[in-house]
Amino acid sequence: MQLEKESDFETFFAEAPQLNPSRSLIKGVICGVRIEEIEEPLMREIRYLDKVVDELAKGKAMEKIQRKKQVATN
Repeated sequence: MQLEKESDFETFFAEAPQLNPSRSLIKGVICGVRIEEIEEPLMREIRYLDKVVDELAKGKAMEKIQRKKQVATN
């Protein structure tokens, strides 16, 4: 649908039905840029997506790619 509409990234993310709430846990470097140091929100969202695609391309399982917030246990 987004390809047919020729959406830009800003529209793509604005219209996304549900972004993974744990995406902020994605860390590392993609395209020579450390994700956690990106200040501009749209660029950070783009790099999160880049990192997920990169990990899938390397054969990493989706269950491992999806970051889960750690729940503290007593």
